[in-house]
Amino acid sequence: MKIKTAEFLISNTDISKCPPPDMPEYAFIGRSNVGKSSLINMLCERKNLAKTSSTPGKTQLINHFLINESTYFVDLPGYGFAKASKKERKKWEQFTHLYLRKRPNLLYTFILIDSRIKAQKADLEFMEWMGTNQLPFVMIFTKIDKLSSSELQKNMAAYRKEMLKYWEKLPPSILSSSTTKVGKEEFWKIVAQTNADYFITF
Repeated sequence: MKIKTAEFLISNTDISKCPPPDMPEYAFIGRSNVGKSSLINMLCERKNLAKTSSTPGKTQLINHFLINESTYFVDLPGYGFAKASKKERKKWEQFTHLYLRKRPNLLYTFILIDSRIKAQKADLEFMEWMGTNQLPFVMIFTKIDKLSSSELQKNMAAYRKEMLKYWEKLPPSILSSSTTKVGKEEFWKIVAQTNADYFITF
C-alpha cells in the first residue's frame, strides 16, 4: 500500500474523546519496549510519526493516527514492566481494556511479541483475555533481524508449542523487523483486505 498521508491526531485516556468511529481502526499493543512505535513508523514510512524511546512504559495514552485519510492506527500503552506505580499501571489497563471492548470500529489488534525471548506470562495472559472477550487479533513477532534463521525457527516452534497448550487453533501471526522492513507487505495485505470487507459491510 502506498502511504500518501500519515498524521498524529489526538491522545487521551477517555474513549468518548476518541475520533468519531467512522473509519476502520487498528490498534497496536505489547509489552513495554517491544518496538510498537518503531513498527508504526516503519509501516507508515515516517521516521517520527510515533515517538520512540528506550525507556519502557513511554506510551501512556491512547494515541490516534490517521493514515491515508481513511484508516486509524492506535498506539496503546504497553503492559508488563514499566517505570510507574502499580496504581498508574492499573489505570492504563482499565482504560485500555475499555477501549478494546467498546471501540465499535476497531477491526484488529496487533499484539507485538519479542521474537528473541521465550513466551512471556504477560503476553499469554493478555491474549487469553482477548480470546475470552472474542476480540480479533494478530500476533506480530518483532526484531527478527536480531536472530539467525535457525534461532528464529527454534523460537517460533517453541512459541507455537506453548500457545497450543491454551489454544485449539493458533491466531494469525506475522514475522517483522522495523529495521529490514520484513513483514510490511504481509501487514498491509491484512489491512487492505479487512478494510475492503469493512466498507462492503457498511
